[in-house]
Amino acid sequence: MVILPFGDSALLVEVGTLADVLDLHARLAGTRPAGVVDLVPAARTVLVHVDPAVLPLTAARAWITATDAAPRVPAEAATAPEEVEVPVVYDGADLAETASLLGLSVEQLVARHLAARWTVAFTGFAPGFGYLVSDDWDLDVPRHATPRTRVPQGAVALAGRFSGAYPRETPGGWQLIGTTDATLFEPGARRPVLLRPGTRVRFRRAAAQPIGRVLSSAAPAAPAAFTVTDPGALATVQDAGRPGRLADGVARSGAADLPAFAAANRLVGNAAGAAVLEVTLGGFRATAHRDLWVAATGAWAPLHVAGREVDPYRPVRWPAGTELAIGTARAGVRVVLAVRGGVAAAAALGSAGTDTLAGIGPDPLRAGDEVAMADAAPHPVPPVDSWPWTPPSDALVVAVAAGPRGDWFTPAARRAFLATRWVVDARADRVGIRLDGPPLERTTDAVARELPSEGMLPGAVQVPPDGCPVILGPDGPVTGGYPVIAVVTAAGRAALAQARPGSHLLLRSASPAP
Repeated sequence: MVILPFGDSALLVEVGTLADVLDLHARLAGTRPAGVVDLVPAARTVLVHVDPAVLPLTAARAWITATDAAPRVPAEAATAPEEVEVPVVYDGADLAETASLLGLSVEQLVARHLAARWTVAFTGFAPGFGYLVSDDWDLDVPRHATPRTRVPQGAVALAGRFSGAYPRETPGGWQLIGTTDATLFEPGARRPVLLRPGTRVRFRRAAAQPIGRVLSSAAPAAPAAFTVTDPGALATVQDAGRPGRLADGVARSGAADLPAFAAANRLVGNAAGAAVLEVTLGGFRATAHRDLWVAATGAWAPLHVAGREVDPYRPVRWPAGTELAIGTARAGVRVVLAVRGGVAAAAALGSAGTDTLAGIGPDPLRAGDEVAMADAAPHPVPPVDSWPWTPPSDALVVAVAAGPRGDWFTPAARRAFLATRWVVDARADRVGIRLDGPPLERTTDAVARELPSEGMLPGAVQVPPDGCPVILGPDGPVTGGYPVIAVVTAAGRAALAQARPGSHLLLRSASPAP
């Protein structure tokens, strides 16, 4: 076992085999102390994400080491794993071709798939997508050379030595062998994810063509407080997000600029985690149905209420029947707009935040949408505020802590990572930010290596084969197969939320050089 640093709030535990991962994950889960936010198993690693204010990384490392050294619990004494049955119609578009590739008939392939006793090793790719493994399955199935742009919800598939089922329509490169009507992911349910790590799975042959279904929570019924007349480039509902669900394949999401989010809610007397609107690049307009109090923080953009320009970072009265308008952002990217009472939206997995990658939470706002208020204003509107704010800069200095795979890169590349004045690429959103600059070169032995999927966190700086870093955002994937050279600190992630395409970025080490 090797324990590797993963930024300032996580450790990556590397073990020998997938069986070792399942064993270690089960033992860590069984001895989990306060302060552990997530335990994320993957192909060869377990990501241990903690709240350092509750469980410092030194204490987390000691707990992991002690748990690994403790005597194993005999299998007969351990708690029996949960078992689920998944009905399948074997009608997949790739069924015949996959059987032929493996030198089997279609019926032989189906029989092998049904007979195997599967276990969910880890999740990733999409919420509720479980990577299933089996000691009874020794077939290695090649992926498509070019992934499909659309794999239907409920598709049952094979790739490598894994099987899996797609919880929703997504792109994908696995071989499709069947279809299931099992509800694999249902955000509003008591058990939102059917195939969780450690769950035992048996496939059952179904007689009829299943029909996929998507269930969602109904939006709360409350009087509209204002109507959106123009959402601008992108306006979403955001709150504190969904911590603690990475093992189910669900990203944290939530407000990208957490300090601005906290300030906006405080300025209008809301509870700390009340839902707000996150407006990207400005251009937002809305009309109030009743008197409201609002505050705008984050990116600097002209703000007009009832035809009068008002200042950011101040509570402002928005009279009934008048318009609120946010102009084009002049500095930064995301304006946080808090309304006293908080935005009312249906919660999915404990959060009203919109995950733009996974499609969880409310849809982005459109013209004509009516927005209601929740009851989340327990404090008065402060009469005076001295919040020290300045417009976001176009030249950001962002602190990074050590990543687990710094040794995959040459010493020159590690120096260049911290010395380069990176430029934020136009492909920057809530999922991630690509940086333009000199490609970071891998070491000779790492060039031909392929990294098995590992747990990821917001702020992870992945480096694809082209050598250009990509920093994962709040809606980024929860697992990934590119080496992480460093991890942006919490303060740095807030700054990155306001990084505009074309702005410059300097990375500074907050720990020994990655």
